[in-house]
Amino acid sequence: MEYLLKPFTIFGDATGSLIAIEALKDIPFEIKRVYYVYGTAEHAVRGRHAHRELEQVIFCPIGSCDFILDNGKERLTVTMNEPNKGLYLKGNIWREFTNFSTDCVVMVLASRHYDESDYIRNYDQFLKEISQ
Repeated sequence: MEYLLKPFTIFGDATGSLIAIEALKDIPFEIKRVYYVYGTAEHAVRGRHAHRELEQVIFCPIGSCDFILDNGKERLTVTMNEPNKGLYLKGNIWREFTNFSTDCVVMVLASRHYDESDYIRNYDQFLKEISQ
């Protein structure tokens, strides 16, 4: 399955910590959109889709949650619970996220502007498209 859990450098001292993230340097694409998810019920399941072309780096800067990744052949769970790690996803990976801590914030850096035609929202359709 094509994904990467990428660590980012933490700069810190007695006053606190800072993580700087730069497009085309730390992130392998030009960032076109940033969004975040918060206030999610602990056992909610979000996502439930794949993208045809979109690249994303997903962070959990506060709290934790689990990302379930599925490429049609294998399914695995990646726990996001470190603010300096980003989950890089490219193309046809079905993703769901769940097991949210009460303080969880999920931030996403995306390679494209929102485009509904890039989404595959039906799992059977996802399986059909990746088998072609």
